[in-house]
Amino acid sequence: MPRKYAGTWTAIVTPFAKDGSVDESALRNMVQRQIASGVTGIVPVGTTGESPTTTTEEDAKIFQIVVEERDKAVAAGGPRVMVMAGAGSNSTHEASEYIGNAKKAGVDCCLIVSPYYNKPTQKGLRLHYLALAELGLPIIVYNIKGRTGVNIETDTLMEIAKHPMIVGVKEASGDMVQIKDVLARRPADFTVLSGDDGLTIEVMKNGGDGVVSVAGNLVPKELSEMVKFASEGNFEEAEKINTNLVRLFKDIFVETNPIPVKYIASRMGLCELSFRLPMCEPEDKTKEYLEETIKQYGLI
Repeated sequence: MPRKYAGTWTAIVTPFAKDGSVDESALRNMVQRQIASGVTGIVPVGTTGESPTTTTEEDAKIFQIVVEERDKAVAAGGPRVMVMAGAGSNSTHEASEYIGNAKKAGVDCCLIVSPYYNKPTQKGLRLHYLALAELGLPIIVYNIKGRTGVNIETDTLMEIAKHPMIVGVKEASGDMVQIKDVLARRPADFTVLSGDDGLTIEVMKNGGDGVVSVAGNLVPKELSEMVKFASEGNFEEAEKINTNLVRLFKDIFVETNPIPVKYIASRMGLCELSFRLPMCEPEDKTKEYLEETIKQYGLI
């Protein structure tokens, strides 16, 4: 049986109106598009959702909207996708507040990035996650040394994975040796999700369970099909989709995420091309490059 949190999760962008406010209508439409495309779950207010620039109150409202749209789809006879709230912080106290709001909204679990900038020790990481695990929501650990400055060592991850509320990891270290070590040592019910679209198939070939995807904002149906094939052991068909999407996986990182994916999403009519500083519109040469990507994949 697949692990509970296995599958395709889309880390959705946060749509902002031209005046910089959260575009609630666009957000609702984006969630319904994801549900219709067959994703396992939706991740609001992650890094791709520009979480460093949103307020605690906005985060709580976004969680609420995503859950409302999920429940609306269920009431209409649709699938029950899960919601994984981005609730991480480099302050344990602040992350606790985010988790409290996520719990009130009715999400299924939380994605908790390792504390960034202050670079805690492995002991500090362990204490941080164990404290948050006591708050009553399942936690997916998010390991991304390139953004946080600190790696969650496998020994540390395996120690905190003993807690029943720490249920998985989004592995975005980019280190397949480490990821293979995690896969070899994890508890039987512990979910391992790729944090890199381009490594999803490699991670799943080694026993991984799916992906938290940026590209899913643009091609959720294709991503869902790819992960489904891989989960069934049909890597031939999964590789066909993966090979087709390789350029897209690369191109959405030609500038800092989520700038390229949000540009393409805006061209698809999913949201305005609106960011909050220090995120900003891509350079003109990047726009020209991404227009070629849009054309290649027939996205508009």
